[in-house]
Amino acid sequence: MPCYSLDGDNIRHGLNKNLGFSTDDREENIRRVAEVAKLFADAGLVCITSFISPFAKDRQNAREIHAMAGLPFFEIFVDAPLNICESRDVKGLYKKARAGEIKGFTGIDSEYEKPKSPELALKTNIATVSECIQQVVELLQAQNIVPKTVIKDVLELFVPENKIDQSRADANMLPTLEITKLDLQWVQVLSEGWATPLKGFMRETEYLQVIHFGTLRDDGVINLSIPIVLPVATEDKKRLDDCTEFALEYNGQRVAILRNIEFYEHRKEERCARVWGTTCVKHPHVKMVMESGDWLAGGDLLVLEKIKWNDGLDQYRLTPLELKQKFKEMNADAVFAFQLRNPVHNGHALLMQDTKNHLLERGYKHPVLLLHPLGGWTKEDDVPLEWRMKQHAAVLEEHVLDPKSTIVAIFPSPMLYAGPTEVQWHCRARMIAGANFYIVGRDPAGMPHPETKKDLYEPTQGGKVLSMAPGLASVEIIPFRVAAYNKVKKAMIFYDPERHDEFDFISGTRMRKLAQEGENPPDGFMAPKAWKVLTEYYRSLEKNINSIFPQKYEY
Repeated sequence: MPCYSLDGDNIRHGLNKNLGFSTDDREENIRRVAEVAKLFADAGLVCITSFISPFAKDRQNAREIHAMAGLPFFEIFVDAPLNICESRDVKGLYKKARAGEIKGFTGIDSEYEKPKSPELALKTNIATVSECIQQVVELLQAQNIVPKTVIKDVLELFVPENKIDQSRADANMLPTLEITKLDLQWVQVLSEGWATPLKGFMRETEYLQVIHFGTLRDDGVINLSIPIVLPVATEDKKRLDDCTEFALEYNGQRVAILRNIEFYEHRKEERCARVWGTTCVKHPHVKMVMESGDWLAGGDLLVLEKIKWNDGLDQYRLTPLELKQKFKEMNADAVFAFQLRNPVHNGHALLMQDTKNHLLERGYKHPVLLLHPLGGWTKEDDVPLEWRMKQHAAVLEEHVLDPKSTIVAIFPSPMLYAGPTEVQWHCRARMIAGANFYIVGRDPAGMPHPETKKDLYEPTQGGKVLSMAPGLASVEIIPFRVAAYNKVKKAMIFYDPERHDEFDFISGTRMRKLAQEGENPPDGFMAPKAWKVLTEYYRSLEKNINSIFPQKYEY
């Protein structure tokens, strides 16, 4: 649903720059705003007008302008006490009004006529920004202005507690399909609601919508750029063909029931070409797809209990609902998410710190960082999750990032290495969990082509795609800024091409080589304790290799 916001910055500096703040000019200001908003509404846009509009007769006039055009109008009262307004005054206008430098300032020496019967009142001293947005959306949904599927509650797929025993008994009576670790990771993703509104593994209609349009389109437009499917071997398909439901089994344990099943052909080459833009079987995830079953099974998923991996990290695997509760407990009025599958260096930290500072400058009081490493399958040469979590803990311990305003949690999705296609999934899943800002890096979800060794995806296109992707309007994309090691300042700073010679671009290959050889990087590249974790990891690899291939001695 297209939307446009009118406020003092884009109206007072242009259309209404000839108006002052006298009573007559304020009346004319609101009249012009109402007329412009009417034109936007007539063109099919939701127009949000953010003006003080202190006088009831001006607001009534704006309502009548829309009524005469047969267009809906909603008065929303942002009910904030004066002291709260003053505390949020990033431009210092209240301070100037208190000092007598600004005359006729609403709330100080000019009256504000409180709305008597607005369609909605937002108590912003009590509710968070996200909660206020949700109230506005619900009002528009109730009036059929926006589709009711634009924002959904998180849809978990767990068996209700009062039915667990019966569902376990049912599962034990059903035929089973043995699933892989990768499949179980997708069961976890689906069950926890990261792929809301999916009710299970995709049926053919959903699959086709996703691989062709990058969205679910049955009820509105919902961004979902990657297929979440369950491959099945031909022998298993024949065995289960007549079943309306069967149990999913992993390592001898029945973990879920798949119901109302639909089998359809797994056209692997087409899937890979559309999702990855390549069918090269040396691509690690493409290889897994090509080696998987020739059929796909879609259906409704009923998961018997929360998936646990018993690896000492389950406490970090917070569901979207659990994360939302955490954000609420921290009084977060903005949540900015950073997705990563690599160790954090000070360039990453700089980007996160810079984002927080910008949010504070924009008037947010309690921005919270969701540091959200990917916890599903990754390729063999990536640093394993266990070591990444140790490294992230060290970064927080050294206060490179603020522990009090940071949540470290694990995102359960497997990695696809599908570039701009996959980065939409990463962003959208965090949106489901309550993030309203998303930091996108260089070449997100990318990797070198396994044969040519060139970038498989153009490094800047992930950010460009996110900025215009359908169905992600409730999340603001924070674009990547190139950070590099400055040899003069001995720190990671944002790159300045005019001082190119001062910068050292430390590649991942070089970083790994330094760690493997037990050498330290330049001061200021990474927190010392975090670097120590990396060196321990790479040394552990050498020990493992030496134990498998012991050194030969000549006598």
